[in-house]
Amino acid sequence: MSSLSTIVIGTGIIGIATAYYLAKNHGQTRITLIDRDQPMAFTSAQSGENYRNWWPHPAMVAFTNRSTDLMEEIARDSGNRINMNRRGYALATREKNIDELVGQLHDGLGDSAKNMLRYHSHRRSDTYVPFDSPDWEGMPDGVDIIQNQALIRDRFPGYDPEIQTIIQIRRGGDISGQQLGMYMLDYLKSVGVKRVVGEVRNITQQGGYQVKVANSSGSETLVADQVVNAAGPFADKIAKMLGVDLPVYNTFQQKIAFEDRRGAIPRTMPFSIDLDGQKIDWSDEERDMLLEDPDFAWLAGDMPGAIHCRPDGGDAGKWVKLGWAYNETPAKATWEQQLDSNFPDIVLRGATRLNPALKSYYGQLPRNMHHYGGWYTMTEENWPLIGRMGPERSFMNCAMSGFGTMAACAAGELCAATIAETELPDYASDFSLARYDNAQLMTTLRAANKGVL
Repeated sequence: MSSLSTIVIGTGIIGIATAYYLAKNHGQTRITLIDRDQPMAFTSAQSGENYRNWWPHPAMVAFTNRSTDLMEEIARDSGNRINMNRRGYALATREKNIDELVGQLHDGLGDSAKNMLRYHSHRRSDTYVPFDSPDWEGMPDGVDIIQNQALIRDRFPGYDPEIQTIIQIRRGGDISGQQLGMYMLDYLKSVGVKRVVGEVRNITQQGGYQVKVANSSGSETLVADQVVNAAGPFADKIAKMLGVDLPVYNTFQQKIAFEDRRGAIPRTMPFSIDLDGQKIDWSDEERDMLLEDPDFAWLAGDMPGAIHCRPDGGDAGKWVKLGWAYNETPAKATWEQQLDSNFPDIVLRGATRLNPALKSYYGQLPRNMHHYGGWYTMTEENWPLIGRMGPERSFMNCAMSGFGTMAACAAGELCAATIAETELPDYASDFSLARYDNAQLMTTLRAANKGVL
């Protein structure tokens, strides 16, 4: 297989990781990467850059654990060029009864749950390991469940005092997704992998693949033995060129980042998610105005949970990121960002419920605030599609929803192993199109919450 030539369509982190592991693990270096823009310039540039191994299904737990293993390997080999830390995910709720959440943890962790779930109901807990250090090495795995409000106030002093429960996923944190991609690109360049800037307009088969690419100079046709569809929100468009209908759709999600000049968010705070639904903190006058406008009345009603916040830039940094993936409306992907000018105020006010100190920014977000967004490409069950795509020697690595950065290494490794026809991990079939023939699995997935974070 080492003599086969490959075209990878898409130079987001998923396409780059696919090429990286195809070259690194299998010696296939006759690779051409195609994208209409520079690497990591579109969806990957909008990543929240978080990672975790928290999922309500063992296949996703194994998948993201493997991806974290590979990221740790890169962090060690590169002197932590990717700025990996391990402050975890903190899931906060005002509920004391968390049986449903614990059930999801058991579903994901299986038999290991009894050893990996640690309960803390007392003010002092000898088994609770603080997260004061960002070092990803030496931090515990598993999950800490804290249900003592004094301990919560001590360890999470900025949170809403009404919080009753913290579920802290310990194998989680954040990385620099851009540096992860650049590390891989440096390797690919060293082994002779080529890049072509241009937009794929057509793909035909005739003893291989002919990929027509348009750019500012006109058009050219590239030829390869095999092709990989890693086109992110345009994966369905690329698939249709080969007569394949992928079961995917896109939603546009937004975030903001700003300089926290007032120190509202502690630099040691982990990636924090308010699980509870809410009504946004509008004044009575503002709420009445919203209710009078049919286009905005929804903002005065019940909003979903899962708003999230984290410090950005490490302990010495000053920026914070806020996100709220409440948009569930499918839309056709475009190259232009579909930004809502009201989003910064919406997400800020929503985030103050968990972090009340952020109220000091009402109407006063810094001028250098960055408002950005990207497409979440996903399947109905919110699992990725990795493997054979249909026509002989055509492959896919797509539908990463909001978890592309954290899954990139394992996704690239899996896709590369499929291309090279070598041994595959146990979860390989679950992430391929073959899962749609597994009625039991699909029933389980469709009954689960999709939860995009």
